[in-house]
Amino acid sequence: MGFNKLINSKKILSLLAAFVLFGTNMVMAQTETSGSALPADAAAKAAQKADMWMGVGYYTLLFLLLCVAVAVIGKILKVYDLTLQLQGKKGINWNNVIGVICLIFMVAGLYGAYWSLTVQGNMILPESASEHGVKIDFMFWTTTIITLIVFFITQVLLFGFAFKYRGSDKRKGYYYPHNNTIEKIWTVIPAIVLTILVVFGFFTWRTVTNTTEVKGDINIDVTGHQFAWELRYPGKDGKLGSLDYRLYSSNNILGVNFKDKNSYDDLKADTLVLPVNRSIRINIHAQDVIHSFFMPHFRVQMNAVPGLPTFFKFTPTITTADMRNRLDNPKFEYTLYCNKICGGGHYNMQKPVRVVTEAEYQDWISKQKPYLSEQLKKELKLADAGQQKSVVEKRLALNN
Repeated sequence: MGFNKLINSKKILSLLAAFVLFGTNMVMAQTETSGSALPADAAAKAAQKADMWMGVGYYTLLFLLLCVAVAVIGKILKVYDLTLQLQGKKGINWNNVIGVICLIFMVAGLYGAYWSLTVQGNMILPESASEHGVKIDFMFWTTTIITLIVFFITQVLLFGFAFKYRGSDKRKGYYYPHNNTIEKIWTVIPAIVLTILVVFGFFTWRTVTNTTEVKGDINIDVTGHQFAWELRYPGKDGKLGSLDYRLYSSNNILGVNFKDKNSYDDLKADTLVLPVNRSIRINIHAQDVIHSFFMPHFRVQMNAVPGLPTFFKFTPTITTADMRNRLDNPKFEYTLYCNKICGGGHYNMQKPVRVVTEAEYQDWISKQKPYLSEQLKKELKLADAGQQKSVVEKRLALNN
């Protein structure tokens, strides 16, 4: 009866494997036959889909084959055990089998952890490019090291004890229901460690977020919408004009309020350029859904919530050119990402970020175009060039 079930299960698994292989071949065949007739972009996307399904089919088949192998080995051992018992011999000591499996699992698991730390650990971010990021990195590595030490100790003890004290006819397990001393040790010690980490993290986070606006801060508005970031810099007065969502239009995509005199010299930009060693205040807005302002190299992340402006202050410490030298990567760029899955185009919601010297920043900012474009002037019924020029000059004079 057991062999019949095994045969039937093997038939089902074989059928599934054949189906996976057939589907993979069909996808590959369709890609080969139709790829030449598709545009370059469409052909590339079709090739990516084929590769994806080929990978899924391969690993699914591998998993199924592994399950079949385990089932077959288990059946063989069971038949061998029954054969020994029918011959009047001592059967397989399953306690030893399970103990050895635990030992193998421990060795394989520890090697897997080692591989993950050495191979995938190389993909971690480089050193922080901001002042507060150094504190966050220290907090992260402190927690990681403590966790790793506890992980290795507990796993070795868990599987080591399972192997050493496996079931045996020579001894009987001792019933040990309770011990106050042990309970205190494994309750108090973790509580103390976690309390220290939490308090340390709390004060670190307070130093990062509890900041006030001071003279000399560079205020930059960053507004997220599906699927882009819009940037607005202050003009010579160093102040940004206010926003009003009711003023949004195709030409005034941020809803800048030009009744505010500080709005007239505001600038727009395509790249987030920051001067090194200057305090930067990023004013974060969202126009549709929740986005997340995320610059991993600066250890900066803050949600952008519609109707709830937020901000994040930080000081960049490593220029783009310097980071390229440190990483030996001439193509390296800082990048602003959205860290919320905000829709179908979320993957493309990126903005280049450059950290430059003060002189380079002043040269760059002097070349940026005003937010108040000619189309926006017409929309605001400020088409009279002479009148508009006079108004703007008066506004700038007041600001200066």
